[in-house]
Amino acid sequence: MDRLDSMVTFVRVVELGSFSAVAKEMNTTQPTVSKRIAELESWLGAKLLNRSTRSLHLTETGADYYERCVGILHDVEEAETSAGNLQSSPKGTLRINTVTAFGRLHIIPLLNDFQQQYPQIQVEIMLNDLVVDLIQEGVDVAIRMGELNDSSLIAKKICHCPWTVVASKDYLETFGYPQHPRDLKQHQCIIYSGSAKSNQWEFHEDDQALRVAVDGNFKTNNSEGYRAGLKAGLGIGCAPKWLIKDLLSSEQIIPILQDYYSFSHSVYAVYPPGRHTPNKVRSFIDFLAQQFQSDECFT
Repeated sequence: MDRLDSMVTFVRVVELGSFSAVAKEMNTTQPTVSKRIAELESWLGAKLLNRSTRSLHLTETGADYYERCVGILHDVEEAETSAGNLQSSPKGTLRINTVTAFGRLHIIPLLNDFQQQYPQIQVEIMLNDLVVDLIQEGVDVAIRMGELNDSSLIAKKICHCPWTVVASKDYLETFGYPQHPRDLKQHQCIIYSGSAKSNQWEFHEDDQALRVAVDGNFKTNNSEGYRAGLKAGLGIGCAPKWLIKDLLSSEQIIPILQDYYSFSHSVYAVYPPGRHTPNKVRSFIDFLAQQFQSDECFT
């Protein structure tokens, strides 16, 4: 039994959901696919899949083994791609997806330098605040923040970004400065309606978590709208520094409650799994990671 081939077969069975689909993809027969899974289970001494005539379901052991296989196969793919692409020049159309404001503030300004470095890459960028299906939309790489829900994608952490609680000078002069997180209950707070927990802000006090339910008259599901609401003085907001860096520098908005708040999220480059990561994708990820090292928004 070739363990690597069996791992690849197992991963594709999980992702495609049927032996016949994998057989077609691999240009082999369904009995061959079934035999590989059976041999793998026999070698491991554990059942990986519960099979019926209509569906496949991972066992608890199978779910854990799947996650580990994805990581191992990704490392193998990276090694192969690194060797194969060592002398090749990145080229082709690179389709990027990210949050609207992040793209405008932190991706598009870097593209001139990127394309000077890689003149054979053409860039197409899709900006929205929705989580799109990368495969269905033909996206090569997405830049995403925070918790990642789709474990079938490959994610590479680029950096961290701290958040802060802020408000405009006009708002604070009119309604006053909150001295404690609980004071936010008496203030207008801007709510990002694109997240289920956006009205639950978590602080810390004496090394204990303190969660405060906030509310306000202005809600938006768009990062540009959130930024604009802060600038217009519509309320107090909780935002990543990448979104408000220039507003902080120009003192159009002011950080508050800094003794109670310390949160950051990770920024990831996310791309579909495959036997080989395209050189254009790898080059873009490496380029971003290097550029963000010198940006005070990121750590």
